[in-house]
Amino acid sequence: MSQIIFSVLLAITLGVFAYSIFKIYQLFKLTKPAYPVRDFGKRIKRTIINGFLQQRIFRNPIAGFMHAMVFWGFCIIIFGSIEMVIDGVAGTERILSVGGIVYDIIMAIGDIFAYIIALFVVIFIIRRAVLKIKRLNGKELKHKNHVDAYIALSLILILMITLAGLNIFYLAGNSDFVGRFPISELIAPMFAGMQPDTINCLHDIFWWSHILLIFLFANILPYSKHFHIFMSLPNVFFSRLTPLGKMANMDSITKEVKSMLDPETAFAASTDEGSVPDRFGILDVEDITWKNYLDSLTCTQCGRCTSVCPANITGKELSPRKVIMDIRLRMKMKGPHLVKDSSYSDGKTLIRDFISEEEIWACTTCNACAKECPLNIDHPTFILDLRRYLVMEEAAAPAALNAIFSNIENNGAPWQYSNQDRLNWTE
Repeated sequence: MSQIIFSVLLAITLGVFAYSIFKIYQLFKLTKPAYPVRDFGKRIKRTIINGFLQQRIFRNPIAGFMHAMVFWGFCIIIFGSIEMVIDGVAGTERILSVGGIVYDIIMAIGDIFAYIIALFVVIFIIRRAVLKIKRLNGKELKHKNHVDAYIALSLILILMITLAGLNIFYLAGNSDFVGRFPISELIAPMFAGMQPDTINCLHDIFWWSHILLIFLFANILPYSKHFHIFMSLPNVFFSRLTPLGKMANMDSITKEVKSMLDPETAFAASTDEGSVPDRFGILDVEDITWKNYLDSLTCTQCGRCTSVCPANITGKELSPRKVIMDIRLRMKMKGPHLVKDSSYSDGKTLIRDFISEEEIWACTTCNACAKECPLNIDHPTFILDLRRYLVMEEAAAPAALNAIFSNIENNGAPWQYSNQDRLNWTE
């Protein structure tokens, strides 16, 4: 009966999770192409260094170390979770113990990490609730954002407590247990005097609590900022390989220039088969690329980007974290309607209704935010495309820039002097 109940719950969990992923997939289909994904060797290397080894996060040594330990711990503990799923369906117990010494090592590391993660999560909660770390707060973070963080941290803490309890009472009820549990083996003797039925009951309570929390957590994640648990490694893998300061040309503009210079090669570098672009730059979520949306789903709202942004530091409105959060928020509001009706409009746009022109033009394109982000989110490229819309569709650049554009058009240089007067300074 327990196998049937478990299998039904597992099927429900997988079904709900698959539905959530399908809804996200539909939103991805609304986005535009970004760049071709090549150089898989470089991408794998970057994923190992920035993703698995968490290189960037160690720029903040203390918080970075704690977060990295939590990440590495989850990578180990997931092995035990997979075993629990197999045991639950097959009615076995510790079925992967056939792995021998490898199993012993993984279980030992997982047991140690359960206590380490629990400790660090408590510290994370204290940092948020008591210490009020500046970068973990900001006007773009509403009450629901903080509640989301506390719910996720609380679930992780309970997961570690139930895992520890599961190990402790497994050891207390079995003299011939399999695997190694360095910390739990020290605690288990304290409960050895309890009745066997009580020990078995507590073991089952912790076992079911742990696996059901995993099922619950997995289906909360797609709607939480902690979706980065799933999305971080893909985002690092698909991140841009070109230097951060390099600004990509717009293919549609390249075609226009080529057609003016040589009509025979007008479409030589085209990737859109000669179609007329619907819009230059980005106005709303239907104009963003798949990488923009992937960035928004990956954002942890950690604030590392905003904390190093020179515009934000000097009191400007721009917060790189907010800009990326706005993509996800706007897609959540408008995306489902666009899936049903591609012409849907609610009278709002990313520009102005979510991201002000002041924010867009405050960016210095220094790329400090993109360099600091531990998950390789590319803020400046998105901001640049917002600017491209303002300039090319609305001619809504600041007055100083419009003057430069006019001078370039009329004089071939940014200055307000004709070509004939360009060398007058030499006299």
